[in-house]
Amino acid sequence: MGILDFLSGEFIDVIHWVDDTRDTMVWRFEREGHAIKYGAKLTVREGQAAVFVHEGQVADVFGPGLYMLETNNMPILTTLQHWDHGFRSPFKSEVYFVNTTRMGDLKWGTKNPVIARDPEFGPVRLRAFGTYAMRVADPALFLTEIVGTDGEFTADEISFQLRNIIVQEFSRVIASSGLPILDMAANTADLGKLVSTAIAPTVAEYGLSIAEFYIENVSLPEAVEAVLDKRTSMGIVGDLNAFLQFNAAQAMGQPGSAATSGMGAAMGVGIGAGMGMAMGGQMTGPWGQAPAQAGVAPGMRHAPGGTGAPAGAGAPVPPPAPPVETVWHLAVNGQTQGPFGRGDLGRMVTNGQFSRATLVWAPGYAGWVPADDVPELARLFTVAPPPPPPMS
Repeated sequence: MGILDFLSGEFIDVIHWVDDTRDTMVWRFEREGHAIKYGAKLTVREGQAAVFVHEGQVADVFGPGLYMLETNNMPILTTLQHWDHGFRSPFKSEVYFVNTTRMGDLKWGTKNPVIARDPEFGPVRLRAFGTYAMRVADPALFLTEIVGTDGEFTADEISFQLRNIIVQEFSRVIASSGLPILDMAANTADLGKLVSTAIAPTVAEYGLSIAEFYIENVSLPEAVEAVLDKRTSMGIVGDLNAFLQFNAAQAMGQPGSAATSGMGAAMGVGIGAGMGMAMGGQMTGPWGQAPAQAGVAPGMRHAPGGTGAPAGAGAPVPPPAPPVETVWHLAVNGQTQGPFGRGDLGRMVTNGQFSRATLVWAPGYAGWVPADDVPELARLFTVAPPPPPPMS
C-alpha cells in the first residue's frame, strides 16, 4: 500500500445516510476514528438534517442538499475552532443525521380510566385511544434534549413519554369541556384539535411537533354500557305494555311452545274452578244458604271446639292491588317540572297551565312527546263540565 493510499484511507471524503428502517429518528455517522477531510462532500437528502457536534458542542446544522465542507459553509464550527480563512486541514467531528419526515400511526391510549363529570349521567369513568403523527421540528434541540450521545435513536424511545403528555392533556380537556358523553362521537375532531393545541408547547421543548392527532374512540365501562344498551332498548320498544302483549300473543300462537301447553293447563284450572262453584251452588239451600244442622244456626258452620262461625269465614281474601298511576314530567321553558298525577294535570288544564302542545314524559317513553299524542292525557282536553243549572 502506498503512502497516498494510506493517507486517503485515514480521511473521510463522503458523508451520507440512507435509511430503510422507517422508524429511526437519529443515526450517527460512523467515522471509526477517522478525520473528516477538508472539502469532503456531505449529502443530505429530503426529509433529513445533518447536525455536526464538535467536542461535545452542537455546531452547524445542514438541511437537504449537497455541501462541500469548507470554512465558508461551517460558520459555527469555524468559530469554535478559531479557524482562519486559509484553514484546509482535516478535522474530527461527530455527524448526526436526523429524520425530519412525518412519523405516523403512533398509538396513544388511557392506561387507567379518566374520571369526568357528565351533565346527564353524573360522574363517569372514560377510556380513550387514538393515533398521532410527529416530526422533528428543531434537529439541534431534539439532539440536545432527547438523544444525547445515542448512536441510533428510534421512535419507540420517545413515544412512551409523548403518550404520557397526551393522556395528561386529554384528561384535562375532557374534564373541562362539559361535553356530554353521548355527543363526544360527533365532536372527536374538535376534541383532537384541543388536545393537540394543549400539548404543542410541551412537545416543542423537545424539538418536536405533532403533525396529526386523532381520537378514535371514547368509551364507558362495560357495566355502564350494558345499562345504556338497556335504556336504548326501552326507547325502541316504546309502549312496554303493548310490547308485552304482542310477545305473549306470538308465544301463544306457536304450537308446542311452553305458552301453548301452559294455556291448556290454565283452561283446565278454570274449568275445574267453574265446576266447583256449580257444586257449591247445588249444596246450598233454596235461599242460597247451607242447610241447618243440629245445634248450628243457619248461616253458621262447625268450628273447632264446637263453636259456630259465619259461613265463609275462612282465611280472608286480600283485595286486589290498586292500579299504579302514571306520573308525568313536563318540559316548560327549557326546565323539567313534576312529577304530576292525572288529577294534577286536570287542574292545570283548567288553570291554563297545561295545554295540548306541552311536552310530557313518563317512565317507559323514549323521549318527550306532546300531551295531545298521549290518549290518556288527550281526554283531559275533551272532557268539559256540564252547563250550570238554571238560576231559580
